[in-house]
Amino acid sequence: GGWYCFNRENCDTRYDSMRRLMSSREWPATRVGTGILSSQPEENPHWWNANMVFIPYCSSDVWSGASSKSEKNEYAFMGALIIQEVIKELVGKGLSTAKVLLLAGSSAGGTGVLLNVDRVAEQLEEMGYQGIQVRGLADSGWFLDNKQYRRTDCIDTITCAPTEAIRRGIRYWNGLVPERCKLQFKEGEEWNCFFGYKIYPTLRCPVFVVQWLFDEAQLTVDNVHLTGQPVQEGQWLYIQNLGRELRNTLKDVTASFAPACLSHEIITRNHWTDIQVKGTSLPRALHCWDRSLHESNKNGKAPLKGCPIHLIDSCPWPHCNPSCPTIRDQFTGQEMNVIQFLMHMGFDVQKMAQQQGLEPSKLLGMLSSGN
Repeated sequence: GGWYCFNRENCDTRYDSMRRLMSSREWPATRVGTGILSSQPEENPHWWNANMVFIPYCSSDVWSGASSKSEKNEYAFMGALIIQEVIKELVGKGLSTAKVLLLAGSSAGGTGVLLNVDRVAEQLEEMGYQGIQVRGLADSGWFLDNKQYRRTDCIDTITCAPTEAIRRGIRYWNGLVPERCKLQFKEGEEWNCFFGYKIYPTLRCPVFVVQWLFDEAQLTVDNVHLTGQPVQEGQWLYIQNLGRELRNTLKDVTASFAPACLSHEIITRNHWTDIQVKGTSLPRALHCWDRSLHESNKNGKAPLKGCPIHLIDSCPWPHCNPSCPTIRDQFTGQEMNVIQFLMHMGFDVQKMAQQQGLEPSKLLGMLSSGN
């Protein structure tokens, strides 16, 4: 992950300020894997001993680009081609004997999974490896092309409405989208395929979607900036509505994990085992998904009892789930509990209790227990 740039000006700025996202020249020689990339069973109970390959992000094109540097273009955008080359190289390093290949990514990398998972499966089939099951794990890359809270002109990645930024990006990167998704939309409307709920129904490979209901990157592009000022009522309603809309787009997603938290990215965080939805942690849900795919390959049986894979919080506020990652006050660095956080956001307990027809103390009790 790491956002993207979509024209000469903002790519120049990115090159000056975030070189590691534009070039591999200054990358460290080694990295320690965390979360799903950890080799410690306590941190990564299900996949600690899997073969892992980490592909850092330097293409700035949501892993979709297929254009080399040219007279016209100072920059090369080769996200889609990088993945193809990595797959080619891995076949000679043991991938050819694999049973399962899981393509996983966070943020722009999560959207990249949705854009590339079927292409990887086709590439392996064409190379003669039909036996490898290709699957996707998309973390924090399921964005909505919703109306911004406040409309702003499209100047850079942060101010530009999601659809407009991608529309410009595709042209600039010569971005590829999967054929099956492309066919659903008119020519020039390929940008639709960057939005999870539009591309998901066209995918052949199984994909597990992990998405915070109140994703910080989504709120940023929607111009809701939680700066420690009390939130205005309009913003508060907008945030709650975002959670509802997101929940709706996930209702037909077979395998999903969507906690009601304000956060961004999770699978490579070392606390990724702590978050639960309805009593199930993410590693557990992924284990259940793995088993369900293994079982259904054998005999198409009903889902496994006590092993849920469709987990979406139903409570309506950011951080109404008590297992959410800790929030810190941006200015003091102090940790906050749910009630402190809501007060800090300008949440009016009296008024909200009235609207819900509850006693304020009962509402506070429900909030702090996460109901």
